[in-house]
Amino acid sequence: MARKTLGEISTFITKGATPTTYGYKWQTFGVPFLRSECVSSQGLDMRQSMFISEGADQSLRRSRVKDGDILMTITGNVGRVVRLTGIGSANINQHIARVRIKDRNFDPSFVYHFLSQGTMREYYESIVTGQAYPQISLVQVRSTPMPEIGVEEQKEIARALDDADELIGTLEGLIAKKQAIKQGMMQQLLTGRTRLEGFTEPWGARPLGDLLAYEQPGRYLVATTDYTPSGIPVLTAGKTFILGRTQERNGIFEAVPVIIFDDFTTASKYVGFPFKAKSSAMKMLSARTEVNLRFVFERMQLIDFVAVDHKRRWIAEYSRIQVAVPSRNEQDAVAAVIQDADREIEVLNQRRAKARAIKQGMMQQLLTGRVRLPAEAAA
Repeated sequence: MARKTLGEISTFITKGATPTTYGYKWQTFGVPFLRSECVSSQGLDMRQSMFISEGADQSLRRSRVKDGDILMTITGNVGRVVRLTGIGSANINQHIARVRIKDRNFDPSFVYHFLSQGTMREYYESIVTGQAYPQISLVQVRSTPMPEIGVEEQKEIARALDDADELIGTLEGLIAKKQAIKQGMMQQLLTGRTRLEGFTEPWGARPLGDLLAYEQPGRYLVATTDYTPSGIPVLTAGKTFILGRTQERNGIFEAVPVIIFDDFTTASKYVGFPFKAKSSAMKMLSARTEVNLRFVFERMQLIDFVAVDHKRRWIAEYSRIQVAVPSRNEQDAVAAVIQDADREIEVLNQRRAKARAIKQGMMQQLLTGRVRLPAEAAA
């Protein structure tokens, strides 16, 4: 298969700069400024963007970007790509390369999908320089080989993958909507502002320590972090949750369900399977008599725990926080409603995961030429 380089089919591939280096200040509003965090593995994340003035944008116009451009991270997690749509124009920093396709024999959408393959990420990661701060150069980006196939076939491939992206985007929108509905429902049902039908008894304030018993993690701590592909999960209460798996058979926490709570970060997770712990700051919180653990866990998600220093505070402080709780029957009913909402979200998450897997399979076949589209489709 004949090949050209990315530099040959694009206008001059460039990168941006940091405005403050040139004396410009960040603005409350203005021209969007994209950092490398905006180029995420899940698409463009505008939550990580900032704003600069029109004057700064004009001064840094060499790194101005617009709809249709492809952005690629060239430092840190190198090789992540997004395609700009619906943004109009913006500016980028020095950790992002701008690719703008000019060759009419190359479809920009096809190029974007080709660059977003996992194999391309692996390619860029294989040529990085620096260990503490991995990076690739613009010369390396420009030298990226591109397959030279008929532009009509490129467009058909791009349309098929765009359709897959549209399905994934639709599912992500549904998930976000369901999560927002659940959050609003939690605010109402877990505070007693809205009551389920048939429940009228007043709620009473109780400290978390009266609702939850705690256990220290000492005898459940994993002995080594040389994790294995299978085995007992090793947990943290933070975002990572499952750090890995271990073959250690001693000291497994099995009294589930349980809440794991990190005294240092105040993060918590509801766990329904046996596990081992990683951090000595973790507390295992279990329900006392006449307490629905799921209800209390969901109620804890509405508490703004204040972690003012690196000290363990469950016993001394957090367990004394008072919350209003209903009877056990109403706790059970509220928890059931929330669990139903969680199940709906999980079904959507599974559909999204399946759609992503299907798209990945399509990419592996269509972007490598293993499967060719029917002649009539590419005609």
